[in-house]
Amino acid sequence: MTKTFASTGDLEEKKITFKEIGPELYAFTAEGDPNSGIIVGDDGVIVVDAQATPVLAGKVVERVAKITDKPIKYVVLSHYHAVRVLGASAYHAQEIIASEACRAMIAERGQEDWDSEYGRFPRLFRAAESVPGLTWPTVTFKQRMTLYLGKRRVELMHLGRAHTAGDIVVYVPDANVVFSGDIVEYKSACYCGDAHFSDWPETLDALAAFGSDALVPGRGEALIGQDTVREGIALTRQFLGDLYRPVARGVARGASLKECFDETTAAMRPKYSAWPIFEHCQPFNVSRAYDEAQGIDTPRIWTAERDRAMWAALQG
Repeated sequence: MTKTFASTGDLEEKKITFKEIGPELYAFTAEGDPNSGIIVGDDGVIVVDAQATPVLAGKVVERVAKITDKPIKYVVLSHYHAVRVLGASAYHAQEIIASEACRAMIAERGQEDWDSEYGRFPRLFRAAESVPGLTWPTVTFKQRMTLYLGKRRVELMHLGRAHTAGDIVVYVPDANVVFSGDIVEYKSACYCGDAHFSDWPETLDALAAFGSDALVPGRGEALIGQDTVREGIALTRQFLGDLYRPVARGVARGASLKECFDETTAAMRPKYSAWPIFEHCQPFNVSRAYDEAQGIDTPRIWTAERDRAMWAALQG
């Protein structure tokens, strides 16, 4: 396994794809980099997930301008992570919307997460000087919120804890399309450093119950067709189980974090090593799984200093 810290060695630019996945619904994807979604209605546009910096967000704005001259009214944040939220200022939206739990996590750990992610993935934070500061939602909700773009109805829902405690999905009923954020990844490793492994499968069940015709995951290609959506949800569930179960067994027998990391990673690598960010995520993932298996419900805050110390301890 590479000893390069996290994704500091990933400097290659990714090819951007901008694909229509339903009537006036689009997926902005880039070979395993964080995705954004675009919803066009009668009188405006919603962008789902903002990208890591205003400069990167500008690439989304450029593509929106090619399909419509309607204003971007809302930016919806699926969760609090820096790579999803710090580009929000580029859209000049009327409102920035997130769950109450997401806003609470920004208050509790947003600056630490920004510093942490910047250190892990410098390519995504090029032009970091363009970030004006933490992104604060201007509107929050607890469980469910409805937006209207003229006649087009858009439902925002917190289905349960998963990738973080504050994850939401965005559902467009007239097209039966879901934007899942990092609750689902498609042939890309799940980042689980802030995860709730015990809750995530139930949240996936609630998402699967939509029977959606298309789904935009947090990373990976857009999923078009109900069979492909089911595949993406199933692969995410499989990844989580293949990660958490061996760590939980190790904790039950008194194994150390390092032992759990070595055993779990060796077992997972044949199946997942080709998936984007697998090697980056694995030390963070096993560390969080180890904590949860010991009964630590709230994920510990990652800092730039903790990142490096953990990485050195597990890769030694």
